[in-house]
Amino acid sequence: MRRRALVTGGAARVGRATALELAEHGFDIAVHYRSSREPAEAVAAACREAGAEAFLVQGDLADPAAIEAIAEAVGARWAHLDLLVNNASLFAPTPFEAITLSAWEQMQAVNLRAPFLLSQALLPKLRAAAGQEAESALVVHMCDIGAENPLVGYTHYSVSKAGLVMLVKAMAVELAPAVRAVGISPGHVVWPESYDEDTRRKLTRRIPMGRVGTAEDVARLIRFLALEAPYVNGAVIPVDGGLGVRY
Repeated sequence: MRRRALVTGGAARVGRATALELAEHGFDIAVHYRSSREPAEAVAAACREAGAEAFLVQGDLADPAAIEAIAEAVGARWAHLDLLVNNASLFAPTPFEAITLSAWEQMQAVNLRAPFLLSQALLPKLRAAAGQEAESALVVHMCDIGAENPLVGYTHYSVSKAGLVMLVKAMAVELAPAVRAVGISPGHVVWPESYDEDTRRKLTRRIPMGRVGTAEDVARLIRFLALEAPYVNGAVIPVDGGLGVRY
C-alpha cells in the first residue's frame, strides 16, 4: 500500500520538489495551496504521472477555520496520514521599527500557529498510520537557520522560526513513538525573487560549499527521513552548505 503525505505550499519551490520526490517514491500526495491553483494542479498532474494518487486542498493558513477545513478534506479522503510536511511560510524583510502588529501576527499565524494547528487537527490520522507501512508517522516542520542566527531586518520571521524549532522538540517528546517530529533548516536554497544578482553573489561567497542549494536538496532529505530514518526524532537538520556554522 502506498504511503500518504500532505505538503503545504506544494505548488512551488521546495513544496513542489517535495511533492514530486515523494510521489516518485511511493507516496500519494495532497497538494496544499493558498492562491496558486494552476501551478498546484500542474504539480498534482506530475505526481499522477509518477503513479501517485494526487489531489488539491486549498486554504489560507492564517485562518484557523481554513486549517480545520484542510484537515477535514484530507481526513475525508484518507483513513490515515503517514507524512505531514509543514512547508508553507511567509518571508518578508521589514526593519524592526517598521513591523506592525498586523504584520507580526500574520507572520506568527502562518509560520508557527498553522503548523501547530494542522499537526493537532491531523493527529488522529497520523496516529492511525503508525504500525502500517512504518512504525511511526512523521511531521516535518520547515524551520530556518535564521531561528538561531537572525538576519537584520527579519525579526518577526526569525522569531516565528525559533518557535517552530521548539514545536519540533515538544512534539518529538510528547507524540512519539507513534508520531515523530523533525525540523529542516534550509539556508540559501531557491533564491527569493527579490534578491538581485549582486546580493546573490555576496551571499554565495559566504557559503562554505561555494554554491546555493536547490529545492531538491531539501526534498531528498524529507524522503530519506520518511522512508529510511525511522529513529530520527526531535532533530533540526540544516541544509545550508555549512553556512550556519561560520562566523
